[in-house]
Amino acid sequence: MSKGKKYVDSVKLYDRNAAYEPAEALDLVTKTAKAKFDETVELHVRLGVDSRHADQQVRGSIVLPNGTGRHVRVAVFAKGEQADEALAAGAEIVGAEDLVERIQKENFFEFDVVIAAQNMMGLVGRLGRVLGPKGLMPNPRAGTVTNEVGKAVTEAKAGRIEYRLDRTNIIHCPIGKVSFGPEKLTENFDALMGAILRAKPAAAKGQYVRSCVVTSTMGPGIKINSSRMV
Repeated sequence: MSKGKKYVDSVKLYDRNAAYEPAEALDLVTKTAKAKFDETVELHVRLGVDSRHADQQVRGSIVLPNGTGRHVRVAVFAKGEQADEALAAGAEIVGAEDLVERIQKENFFEFDVVIAAQNMMGLVGRLGRVLGPKGLMPNPRAGTVTNEVGKAVTEAKAGRIEYRLDRTNIIHCPIGKVSFGPEKLTENFDALMGAILRAKPAAAKGQYVRSCVVTSTMGPGIKINSSRMV
């Protein structure tokens, strides 16, 4: 498959075989992003674990210091005071049985994050088959099952992201926009990588971080030196 001229020009700006220090790699990401829109910068980390085993799962959430640059639509399952709290914090959609019915019957998915009060999980469990495959099922480890729904909404709006392994043992996460510049992107990178390193399972053996790549939406992948990430 042939590459576009902008992509080819971007590749000339760096050594495809080299592994760069994070700040330098993220500087290169901003320089190789040639699209006319503000591209998202993503981090892809391959870990030396086996996600098929429960004791080698890596999953959690973190509020990036500079956010993601993305408008996040939040849906909350809550009633009473907690519903009022969610609305006050800026949640776009708040409901209970009515929201379950809307998702089931109308195929309604106009939201990016789902938060649930703890007493709502029996209800939300009915949606596991539709929310799970979309990565939207609330989870305590991700901070999306909580009785502090207002705080959870605020954090989601501020740039809380969830990181977790896919089936190939890779974590894929956005860490901001090209317009953030290298410094803010590096701060977000450091925060996310720190969380991933702290989440290392006790059952993990050998090299934990196998590879680390950053890329913009339309740009090439740039390797980061992961030898010191233990």
